[in-house]
Amino acid sequence: QVQLVESGGGLVQPGGSLRLSCAASGSFFRIGVMGWYRQAPGKQRELVGTITTGGMTNYADSVKGRFTISRDNAQNTMYLQMNSLKPDDTAVYYCNANLSPDTTAEYDYWGQGTQVTVSS
Repeated sequence: QVQLVESGGGLVQPGGSLRLSCAASGSFFRIGVMGWYRQAPGKQRELVGTITTGGMTNYADSVKGRFTISRDNAQNTMYLQMNSLKPDDTAVYYCNANLSPDTTAEYDYWGQGTQVTVSS
């Protein structure tokens, strides 16, 4: 089975930086668009940004200029570099991938999430 695993979360002070990773494992034919989402306490899950297989990115206005998404297709891994972190960035961060397990279909897969806490 296919699995997405996030890592790199933790506690950081305002203005600090953190780098998250999302690794895909298992048997699959292809990974398409990948993205980062986050969910703060009492809030709905929201899009952070996406990245295509070719490296084209889109970001939510709230993180634009501070966060950078990248991917290593050979390693089936996506990254989220977070700089100038704010307390409002505190959330569980989730990895999402549009993935084809074979040549006949494609689905959205989700990781388990990793906690990011921005606090002094």
